[in-house]
Amino acid sequence: MRRVGLTGGIAAGKSTVSLRLRQLGAAVIDHDVLAREVVEAGSPGLAAVVEAFGPQVLTALGTLDRSALGRIVFMDPRARATLNRIVHPLVKEAAAALEADAIAEGNVVVVHDIPLLVETGQAGHFDELVVVDAPADQRVRRLVEGRGMSAEDAWTRLAAQADDEARLEAADVVLDGSGSVDGLRAQVDALWDRWTGEVSALGGTARSGGAHPV
Repeated sequence: MRRVGLTGGIAAGKSTVSLRLRQLGAAVIDHDVLAREVVEAGSPGLAAVVEAFGPQVLTALGTLDRSALGRIVFMDPRARATLNRIVHPLVKEAAAALEADAIAEGNVVVVHDIPLLVETGQAGHFDELVVVDAPADQRVRRLVEGRGMSAEDAWTRLAAQADDEARLEAADVVLDGSGSVDGLRAQVDALWDRWTGEVSALGGTARSGGAHPV
């Protein structure tokens, strides 16, 4: 079995890679989804967030007001660190349970899709780390045109993540997300073929030596 970490800057193409890996047969554990689940209404996680940031981060229905929380944490690194200290341990616990289930079901490739993988010090926790990369100005354009953000908000979101150099330095594999969706999927297909071939040949998991071309 191979454990893979998947990350990339916002709007670099990571979602396309994650979806394609799921289609090919990988067990994909989406840490973004888990981050939402651990702060659902009535959860201990949400109670901890409200204690840290106040009732202003709640909607009238008692759910997390993500926009209000986002305005706080994306502008203040200390607030962001506080939120991470609350949410990340809960997410890791939930992810570990899902990984155990995937292994029990016989999955040969388990992918942890983690937006802040490098920022949270998890780069060395996987058999292989895959980074999806695209130029910052292109990612900002995607956020503005595809998600309706202002350019200022888009640059703020990019600044809240690890810089591109840090991600690339940590990577075993870099996928180029600057081109077409079909081109990115083709890179994923080539990577999948290598993984499944190596797992089959080795009968287990081995740490890859250095960055791999795809």
